[in-house]
Amino acid sequence: MVTKAFKQLAITNAAKRGMPHERIVFTPHPVWGKTPDELAAYVNGPDPVTGKPLMKEVVDALTQPLSAEEKKSGVVTPSIGPATFGPETSKNLQDYYLNNGYTDYLPIIIPTEEEVDAMLAGTSHHPDEVVGKMAAGAYAPWTFTVKHVAISAVMAGCKPEYLPLLLAIASSGQAALFSSTNDLASAMVINGPIRDKLNMNYGIGALGPFAQPNATIGRAWTLLSKNLGNGGIPGDTYLGTMGNNLNYNNIVMAENEEASPWEPFHVQKGFKREENVVSLFQGMGVSAGQVGKGSGVNGTPRFDQQYSDLFSTFTGFFGALVLCEPLCAASLKSQGYDTKDQLIDYLYKNTTQTAKDYRDRNWSYLFEYSRALQGVEPFATWYKLPDDTVIPHFPHPSYINVVVIGGQTDPVSQVGNLSYRRSFSIDKWV
Repeated sequence: MVTKAFKQLAITNAAKRGMPHERIVFTPHPVWGKTPDELAAYVNGPDPVTGKPLMKEVVDALTQPLSAEEKKSGVVTPSIGPATFGPETSKNLQDYYLNNGYTDYLPIIIPTEEEVDAMLAGTSHHPDEVVGKMAAGAYAPWTFTVKHVAISAVMAGCKPEYLPLLLAIASSGQAALFSSTNDLASAMVINGPIRDKLNMNYGIGALGPFAQPNATIGRAWTLLSKNLGNGGIPGDTYLGTMGNNLNYNNIVMAENEEASPWEPFHVQKGFKREENVVSLFQGMGVSAGQVGKGSGVNGTPRFDQQYSDLFSTFTGFFGALVLCEPLCAASLKSQGYDTKDQLIDYLYKNTTQTAKDYRDRNWSYLFEYSRALQGVEPFATWYKLPDDTVIPHFPHPSYINVVVIGGQTDPVSQVGNLSYRRSFSIDKWV
């Protein structure tokens, strides 16, 4: 059972999993923001695709014997991304990749065999080694190799020395482009000596278009998601209603470890300082933070209050990522936050909401109410509390993360409504 907006998605996904004639029942769209009575009307009304009574259709689909046609099975084997080419005119090749949906609709570097072979020199792993599987949401994942990753790396304008980092990202199976109807963004944090080896920018303009590795590695993640994970097809595998400009090359952050008064992000996650690690995030994006409460108009800026003020606008379903400028980090250190964990503890305890406000949020109802009914904490307790009870904005302190980034020219910060997913070793792909 899916909403009518996902009709083609449901049919295509079932076919790719070997069930081309699976019985699917459709509800009206959207279910987001609807009251229980409105949702009940959906269930008691007709299927908007077939016009049949929805619940009768559900019962019949579950109880009636399959027809001969419905018993037919089969799996569609997808093509894994673009091929390489020999001599050809530049315009014809650009048109080929663009017209076949292999690009982000910007000009690419044509992945000739010569270019791909040069890219493969960036790793000791065999071109035919399987890296992993990727899918842009609830789809049958595609399997891909080191060479497949190298092809998209060439297209994005990467250098061979970037390939181990891209292989680490690809091995995660996390697509930068996701099939949600929300306009999601993806982000990565890079730690370790590789930041300087690749000449990554983690100082002035660290989030801007001022360094080749930051720009092309982020772009490559988008191309990997399209070419190796079937992502980014509007109306099919991409359903973000407005889209997100960050999807062009995502949010690429190399932490400014040298200017940070705290331990690096990857060390917090259990890695050694000398290891090279990429950590992946997903959520709604980032917001500038210099105008929140605690901005310091009448005194020393209280960045802790500023972050908490901005967090209050975030959905608790995704976490919070503080992009802390080194001057801000030094100020916070002087105010008594000797570790990132101390700052996180403050933010967790001082970013609050009432139980009523929590229960009134769409995200809470759609994604956490069912977990509350199953007894999952803290949601089970939060759904039983009196309306005026004050509770944390996030379910756990681990939903909040801090990364130091920037060039020490202005004590401002940005904060992202982004959830940490996992960290991956880059060194294993050298």
